[in-house]
Amino acid sequence: MKGDKIYAVLFLTPAFLIAAIFLYYPFFDNVRQSFYRTDGFFNSTYIGFNNYIRLFNDEIAIGATLNSLELMLYVAIFQVGIALVLAVMVDSIKHGARFFRTAFFFPVVISGAAIGLLFTLIYNYNNGLLNEILVRFGFERVLWLTEQSSLYMVAIPTIWSYVGFYFVIILTAIAKIPEDYYEAAKLEGITEIQRMFKITLPLIVGDMKTCLVLAITGALKIFELVYIITRGGPARSSEVLGTYMYQKAFEDMAIGYGATLAVLMVTIGLSLAFITNKLIKREEVTY
Repeated sequence: MKGDKIYAVLFLTPAFLIAAIFLYYPFFDNVRQSFYRTDGFFNSTYIGFNNYIRLFNDEIAIGATLNSLELMLYVAIFQVGIALVLAVMVDSIKHGARFFRTAFFFPVVISGAAIGLLFTLIYNYNNGLLNEILVRFGFERVLWLTEQSSLYMVAIPTIWSYVGFYFVIILTAIAKIPEDYYEAAKLEGITEIQRMFKITLPLIVGDMKTCLVLAITGALKIFELVYIITRGGPARSSEVLGTYMYQKAFEDMAIGYGATLAVLMVTIGLSLAFITNKLIKREEVTY
């Protein structure tokens, strides 16, 4: 038994070292930097909680936070919701399931930068795909990226790019459900809708919780899509915490304030993940 523990420690030590060097140390150093006014990388002055006071009085940061939360809501509802619907549909078909699995998962392997460039071309006013379709049907061109619509236009590729990821998780969870349950339900005369709500969903609650937590925390890290498509505009209408943090840390060279924004992102992510776990208290059903 003692020898097994030694082997376990030996195998886990490299993983702990990598996590400590590339995850925990940068995080705690980021927290430390949030208490400094850092102009550039070398000129630092300790200012205590001034960055946090500035954060709560920064209208742009507040707007970016609200946009991030709104984007998170869209992601949690539509990414996971569409993935669930697609998984149930693919699980119910007998032929072509492999093709649909590949097709739905394909956007996940495309880089965020490539997707951002793709949708930039789609939304382009002069030669964009959407406006060309409208012109072909005799309609006027539309300015898709306005102050009122820019966040929605960013949400569409964000949702599309990761639906396949949650689709695979949910489809795998559904595949683990014993077929006996469905056969018994069929003998009872249960409908397909009842089958989904009374058998499938209760048995994949744990997996759905995982998807929601991943979707919520992942939404806070959104950067490249917003940066490439709108750069946070027009008039900061699509600014999110990721793009604002990048601007402050790497364009304005206010490293300390950028670190403070990063701490806010982590705090929101951990808080919402904790709340999600508390709200969905039901444990996984074993079968």
